[in-house]
Amino acid sequence: MAVDDVVPARWVKVLDQTRCIGCHACSTACKSENEVPLGVNRTYVKSVDVGVFPQVRRAFQVTRCNQCTDAPCVAACPTGAMYKRDDGIVDFDKSICIGCKACMAACPYDAIFINPEDHSAEKCNMCAHRLDVGLEPACVSVCPTEAILVGDLNDPTSKVATLINRKPVTVRRPEKETGPGVFYLGAHQATLDPLAARRPDGGLYAWATQGDMSDPQLVPAGSAGHNTSSAAALVSYDVPHRAPWGWEVSAYTWTKSLGAGMMLVAVALAVLGKLGWQDATARWVAPLGAVFFLSVTGVLLIADLKHPMRFYLIFTRHQWRSWLVRGSFVLGGYGAIVGLYFLAAAFDLHTAQVVTGVIAIPLAVATACYTAFLFAQAKARDLWQSPLLLPHLAVQAVLAGAAGLLPFAMLWSGSHVTSDLEVTLAVAAVAHLLLVVGEITLPHVTAHAHRASKEMTQGRFARAFWVGFVGVAIAVAAPWIGLAGVAGALVGLAAYEHAFVQAGQSVPLA
Repeated sequence: MAVDDVVPARWVKVLDQTRCIGCHACSTACKSENEVPLGVNRTYVKSVDVGVFPQVRRAFQVTRCNQCTDAPCVAACPTGAMYKRDDGIVDFDKSICIGCKACMAACPYDAIFINPEDHSAEKCNMCAHRLDVGLEPACVSVCPTEAILVGDLNDPTSKVATLINRKPVTVRRPEKETGPGVFYLGAHQATLDPLAARRPDGGLYAWATQGDMSDPQLVPAGSAGHNTSSAAALVSYDVPHRAPWGWEVSAYTWTKSLGAGMMLVAVALAVLGKLGWQDATARWVAPLGAVFFLSVTGVLLIADLKHPMRFYLIFTRHQWRSWLVRGSFVLGGYGAIVGLYFLAAAFDLHTAQVVTGVIAIPLAVATACYTAFLFAQAKARDLWQSPLLLPHLAVQAVLAGAAGLLPFAMLWSGSHVTSDLEVTLAVAAVAHLLLVVGEITLPHVTAHAHRASKEMTQGRFARAFWVGFVGVAIAVAAPWIGLAGVAGALVGLAAYEHAFVQAGQSVPLA
């Protein structure tokens, strides 16, 4: 065979759960080899008790990164800090990680964490540094029962290739179509499916607690309600997991709606002849409001980074498949055109004001809606995969924009402008409520989305959700109640955004 015809290696793992005794040697060896701090894990052994006393047995699952063929974390990473090697290993470069947690939101297996000591993302990388010098990964070398096997899938004579090609191996969450490179032999479905086993009462897991169960960022292991497995299964051991995106991301969706919506609504009314281009609302309020809320949006995004001083890498080392990158450029372009619009208005350049205003409309829509694609890259979060999310974000921008403009129009514009904004606010509020009702009443395709929706409407985020629903419902009466409708719309939208973003991350993945 010619040198050019040599097939490159494709490193994969086979985890033989018929041999695993749950000794956790792999976990401790991994921590030692890779200097993993306490409280986080590259690999660990999950255990589930299956059956009813006295007919009970404990099933184990070695849990770690799946080294995906089509890795969502690689596509979502804005700087290329998560990358795939030629040999199939998904590795990471901490020196260019900005700590945005997009990889964590994208991973369907909850395999990535932020190292509390260096604030960068990391995970299992098959001990690539050992493989590169001909050594086995640390976990393989210490496993007393040879339950962990690593080899080249492209070598038909390797033990892993033989097992994968001849045995009924399984992978975790095959419906995500990531092409996992970690295969399980003899694993119980109660361990593979994150919702197949019941959550222990009071969070009383064996040997460890999951943390404060009232913490809204905590994602406890196991199913809180009816588990999806027919087996009587109870999670006995798991490690704590937390939702990657906190209140900053919830707030960012709200401020971005205001930043996009104020220009969108004002310019649209001006184009339709409902608002004069020289009117104070269109000339000053809309661009200044847009710039202010865009600035707040930028501050929130940077504040949420674990390495905020590296935010510039989004622009200098951008990985174009990431919607975090694309969204940043959309925000930048929109901010630039709003700035030009403001200058044109300030210097009475009417034609330039109209031209930049018209250009601002599609950029405002893009600013409002790109988050739908960003959330869609979070393959782990089924609630966010709705095709209605994109139009819903556009409606939310109109709702927020009309609410943001209305108080100023009451002060500086005529009654007809005020009336048009009140009607716009009311119509947007109705559209928003209809989309929300559709989201919570139509059956969800997956158990994950169903549980997230239930968590939003009946669980930990129910208060925020119903405050949001009632608040926006009040805005429907904006033509009659004026400023009370504005308050209802803005408070309600902020509460709904928080409930939606956090509930989407509330279902366990591992």
